[in-house]
Amino acid sequence: MSDPIDRLLDAAESGKSIIKNRDILHFTYIPNTIQHRNSEQEQVTQSLLPILKHSRPSNLLVYGKPGTGKTLVVKKVLNKIQERVEKSKFPIKLIYANSKEETTLYGLLVSFGRQLGMSDKELPGTGLAISEVFKRILNNIDESKINAIFVIDEIDYLAQLVSKTGKDILYQLTRANERLKQGSLTLVGISNDLTFKEKLDPRVISSLGEEEVVFTNYNVEQIKKILEERIDEAFIPNSVEDPALNLCAALAGGEHGDARRAIDLIRVAGEIAERQQSEKVSQDHVREASLKIEENKEETSLKSYPLHEKLVILAIMKAGGSSTGEIYSSYKGLCKIVGRDELTQRRITQMLSEIELSGIISGRLIHQGIHGRTKKYKLTISSEMIKKTFKDDLTLQDIV
Repeated sequence: MSDPIDRLLDAAESGKSIIKNRDILHFTYIPNTIQHRNSEQEQVTQSLLPILKHSRPSNLLVYGKPGTGKTLVVKKVLNKIQERVEKSKFPIKLIYANSKEETTLYGLLVSFGRQLGMSDKELPGTGLAISEVFKRILNNIDESKINAIFVIDEIDYLAQLVSKTGKDILYQLTRANERLKQGSLTLVGISNDLTFKEKLDPRVISSLGEEEVVFTNYNVEQIKKILEERIDEAFIPNSVEDPALNLCAALAGGEHGDARRAIDLIRVAGEIAERQQSEKVSQDHVREASLKIEENKEETSLKSYPLHEKLVILAIMKAGGSSTGEIYSSYKGLCKIVGRDELTQRRITQMLSEIELSGIISGRLIHQGIHGRTKKYKLTISSEMIKKTFKDDLTLQDIV
C-alpha cells in the first residue's frame, strides 16, 4: 500500500484535478453574464445613471433573500460605472462596505473615510464621537468636491445593532446632501430582510427608499442554469454527473432559491470528490457536502462566541423554550459552576438579541394578557451539536 500522504501529493503533482478554476466557485466572483437578472440590472443601472450625467442619483434600497444576486448585480453596475468614470474628469468615488463585516457603525464610517482617501490622522480608527466622524467625512466630500456612492451591504444587520446615535446617523447619511455645498453623497442599501423597512425610523424610510429594487428568489430551473454555467467554466469537461447537478439545484432551490448555496455545494462536493480521487462528482458527494456545510457553519459560529455568550446558549439548552427571566436564572447558576461573575440581566437580554441574529436561537413574543408580553427563546440547532462544539472548552467541561 502506498503512503496516503504520498498518494495525495502524487495526484496533486500529476495535475489530477477535476476543478480547473476554483475562483469561479467563490461567492466574490462576478461572471460576465448574470443569469436571470436582466430586469434588476437595468433598474439598478437606471437608478445610478445620473452620476455619469454629473447629477446626484436618488438613494436606493435593494431587497432580496440571501443568494438572489443583489450584491453581484450592484457590484457589476459599480464596476461598469467605474470603467467609464476613469475616462471622465468628474470626481466620482464608488465605495462598498459590508456592515456584517465591520460590526460597528464607527468601523463602517472609518472604512468609508479610508476609501475616500482620508488618513489615520484625519480620521482615527478609535476615539472620536460618531457625530464627529460623520462631520469629518462630509467635510472631506465637500472640500474635495467628490460625488460619492456609498453601498452598505447587509444594511439590515447594521440597523439592528445601532444605538439611537447610530439611527440618527443613518438618517443623516440619507439626508447628507442638505449639508453639502459641493459634491454629493448617495446611499445604496442592500438588505436580506424583506421586512427591514418596518424596523426603521419613518424619517429614514422616506429618505432611504427613494428608489427600490426587489430581487425575487431563483427557482430550481434557474439555479440549474446558473450551476451549468459555473460548472462549464470551473470544472474539467464531463466531471460532474447530471444527477449531482440536479440534486444541487433541488437542495438550494427547494429551500430558499439561494444560488450562492448551490455554488458552495458544488464546490465542496468537487473538493470531496478530489480528495477521494473520484473522476466525477456524484450525488453522494453532494449529500456529503450539504452535511459538511451545515455543520461547519454552526460549529464556526458557536466556537466564535466569548464565554458569557456560550453560557447563555447553554442556559437556553438547559431551560428549553424559556423566557428571558428563566434563561437569566439558568445562566446565573452556570456562572457559579464555572466560577465567573454574572453579567446584568439587561446585558444578557442584549446578548440574546445578538445571538438571535446569527440564527442559532429563535425568539417569539408571547402575549400574557394583563401581565403584558414576554419573549421566549429556543435553540434552532441540536443540543448534541452544542455539546460537541463546547466539549473542548476547558471552562465549560463541568457543564457539558
